[in-house]
Amino acid sequence: MRVRPTIAFHCISALLTGLLALACSGASQVRAQVEPRQPIQIRFAFDRPIDAGAAPVLLASASGLFGSEGLAVATEIAGGSADAIARVASGAADFALADINELIRFRGKSDAPQVKAVFVLYNQSPYAIVARKSRGIHALSDIEGKTLGVAEGDLSIRLWPALAKRNGIKVANVKQNRIGAAVREPMLSAGQVDAVTGFSYLSAVNLRDRGVPADDLAVLRFADYGCEAYGFAVIVNPAFAARSPEAVKGFVRALIAGTHLAIKQPARAVDEVISRMDGGSRDLELERLQTLIAGNILTAEVRRYGIGGVDPARLDRSIAEVGEDFKFGKRPSAADIFDDSFLPPPDGRLIN
Repeated sequence: MRVRPTIAFHCISALLTGLLALACSGASQVRAQVEPRQPIQIRFAFDRPIDAGAAPVLLASASGLFGSEGLAVATEIAGGSADAIARVASGAADFALADINELIRFRGKSDAPQVKAVFVLYNQSPYAIVARKSRGIHALSDIEGKTLGVAEGDLSIRLWPALAKRNGIKVANVKQNRIGAAVREPMLSAGQVDAVTGFSYLSAVNLRDRGVPADDLAVLRFADYGCEAYGFAVIVNPAFAARSPEAVKGFVRALIAGTHLAIKQPARAVDEVISRMDGGSRDLELERLQTLIAGNILTAEVRRYGIGGVDPARLDRSIAEVGEDFKFGKRPSAADIFDDSFLPPPDGRLIN
């Protein structure tokens, strides 16, 4: 039986077309494997101007740790934790480093967007009262009858009622002098107030830099007097987290690695910090970072369970502490504040 030429032609043509399509498909797959994927753009907000507290994030960026997770991180400066949280809630920023206690107040409003923390960098809050021993203050109980300088926008004073109650101190017996943040340390240095509220790694280090003898400073850390508050944490926009969960996990992994580096190589970390500051002191920021690591990041809890997570029961108790000075529209639960689903397993978060 003879095959018509047209039929043979169509068969051969179909075969060649199929082979060509297969070749093109294979070539496309090869190109996809060779060509790198475009990194995911991340907008990250610090809640305050750069200092040593930003070291883990800056080191993660400078060391290519974010890049290795397929992320391109651009940073910006917000005007405090409330502003940083608002930026994340609105989608103006994808992530931010903010005070988790301010997040608790934010989520305590009945209509608040469901912003959550996904990584706790400061296992203990840096809140402290910094006092002059020469003014008769050696322990927290000595604060009664004294004048406490409180800077505008200071967050530590918000937990002072809970701390005073826990330690049997009458708040009414401590005079509060509202002052500008810029004059907080100068006023204490000059003896115009007996003590100030602030962060242990900021005010105490600043005072020593101003020439106040270290042995005349009493740094009364809230954590040493029973305050269970966590400190600064990474928060994420809920829509971004739902859309790109792997990016959130990658960001957290990179930050853990950056924190490892900051602990092991503090001098290198401070070099990155100083490169982003305008006229910063390397020695001052190195002391600040070492104070921060020892007192707030590398705590006994972190050494045992790993960095980044929370104890839900402790977080719930800290929410109650916030409630001593804040009226909740709806009291948030620990699950409203922290989402642990983006964390690596505990053995991937241990810091040696």
